Amino acid sequence: MNPTLEMQSKSTSTNPFLRLNYEPAMESLGEDYADVVAAAQFPLHLLRWRNDRVLTQIGLDPAQVSDDDFIEAFGHFQAVRPFLALRYHGYQFGEYNPQLGDGRGFLYGQVRGIDGELYDFGTKGSGRTPYSRTADGRLTLKGGVREVLASEALYRMGVRTSRCLSMIETGEDLWRGDEPSPTRSSVMVRFSRSHIRFGTFERLHWHGRADLVRKLLDHTIAVYYPHLWGKESQDALFYAELVQRVARLVAQWMAAGFCHAVLNTDNMSITGESFDYGPYAFIPTYDPAFTAAYFDYSRRYCYSNQPAICYWNLEMLQTPLKLAMSGADLTAGLEQFKEHYRSAYCEIMLHRLGLETLSVPEAEEIITLTLQFLAETQMGYNDFFIKLRQEFHANWREDVKNIWSQDSLKPKDGNTLAEPQIKILDNWRSLYHQFLIRLPIEEMEAIAQRLIQSNPLKILLRPEIQAIWEPITLEDNWQPFYDLIEQIQAS
Repeated sequence: MNPTLEMQSKSTSTNPFLRLNYEPAMESLGEDYADVVAAAQFPLHLLRWRNDRVLTQIGLDPAQVSDDDFIEAFGHFQAVRPFLALRYHGYQFGEYNPQLGDGRGFLYGQVRGIDGELYDFGTKGSGRTPYSRTADGRLTLKGGVREVLASEALYRMGVRTSRCLSMIETGEDLWRGDEPSPTRSSVMVRFSRSHIRFGTFERLHWHGRADLVRKLLDHTIAVYYPHLWGKESQDALFYAELVQRVARLVAQWMAAGFCHAVLNTDNMSITGESFDYGPYAFIPTYDPAFTAAYFDYSRRYCYSNQPAICYWNLEMLQTPLKLAMSGADLTAGLEQFKEHYRSAYCEIMLHRLGLETLSVPEAEEIITLTLQFLAETQMGYNDFFIKLRQEFHANWREDVKNIWSQDSLKPKDGNTLAEPQIKILDNWRSLYHQFLIRLPIEEMEAIAQRLIQSNPLKILLRPEIQAIWEPITLEDNWQPFYDLIEQIQAS
C-alpha cells in the first residue's frame, strides 16, 4: 500500500464520508487493473459546489454533512481505502491509443446507494499518476464548473448520467492552450455507477490477457448486472443489455439536443452511463452537422453522428470480449442496436411532445414534422418544446385552430413564417390535433404533466455558461452559478 495514504478509523472519525461502508469491489480484482496512487497536496481548499441531492442517494442527511467534511475527504483526501488509478486504452477519434489511463484522477471509493446499486466516487484534477505522461494531472476551475453544469442539466432532462458530488478550488495557476492562462485550478469528485470503460477491456486485449478479460467480465456482470449473474447465457445477456443501455443513452442525448463531443471508447462506460464532459454543447438550433469540439475537424463526433459512433464503439468492444465469449452472441446483440435506438428515441421525443402511445408510423411522422419545422425555421431547438409546454391547453383538442398561431413560433431571424414553414406547421397542427381528439378530455392533464417533466424551462446553452463564468473570473462572484443550477434543477 502507498505509504502516503492516510487511513482513517471509522470508529473514531466524525466525518460522515469517512464512516461510509466503502466496498473493495475494484480493489478486489488485484493489481492487474489499477495502480495505488496518492493525491496531490493543494495550497488552497475552497468548497465551490456540494451536491446535497447526491448525498441523499447514499443515505446521508445534508444537514449532518459540513463543508469541512467535504474539504477533509475530497480536498485534503483523507480516506478509508487505497486510491486507485485505473488502467485503460481506447480508440480516440478512430485511432487506437495504448498510452491512456487515469492521468488526473483516481477511484476514491465505492459505496452502495439507497437503491442497492454500487456507486463510485471518482476524482478529476487530483494530481499526477503513472498515466499522466507530460500533463500536470490538474483540472481547470472552468472545466469543473462546466462539468457540474452539464451533469445537472442532463440529469434534469432524464439522461442516465454521472453527477458531480463536489468541486473544490485549489489555488494553483494552470497553463492551458484553450483557456486564457494562467487559469484557476480545481478538483472535482464524480458520482457514477462505474469507472470501468470500454477501454478497460481493450487494454487487456492489447496485452493478450484473455484470462484478465474473463475475470473483468465476470466482475462486471456480478457487480453491475447482478440480475444476469449465474444464468446459463449470462455473457450474451450482458452484452445485449449493454447494447440496449447505450442505444437508449444516445437516444436521450439526441432528444435533449446534446452533443457530447468526445465519444472515444475510453469515454464509454460499461454500465451505459454518460460521463466526462469536456467541450460538450447543447445544440442552439436543429443542425445535424453541429460539432461541439473545435478540434473535431472531420466532424466525427457531430450531433447526428452520435448513434453511429456509439454503435461503432460497441463493435470495437467485441474484439476484447471475443477472448471470453461467443462471437455469434456478440453479433446477435449488436444487431438489436438500431431497433433499440429507434424505439427509445421515439418514446422520448413523444414525451417531449406530451404524447405517449402511438403506432410506429404515427410517431415517426410527428417527429419528422417537428424536426422539419425546426430545420426550416432554425428557431431554438429546445425553445420549441418549452413553448409547447407553456402554451399547451386542453382547448387544443376542441379545434385545430386553437393550436398555436403562426406568431407563436418564429424563425431564428424573428420574421414571420414563410410559406413552406407555414405548410409544415399546418401539417404538424393537423396531425397533433388528430392525436388529441382520439383521447378523452381527462388525458389533457396527463399531456400537460408530461410536457412539464420532459421539457425543463432552463436549457444550458454556451452563452449561459459564459454569462456565469465572467462574474467568477472578474469578481469571484459565484451567485450567478448557484442561481443557474437552481434554475436548472427547479425548471
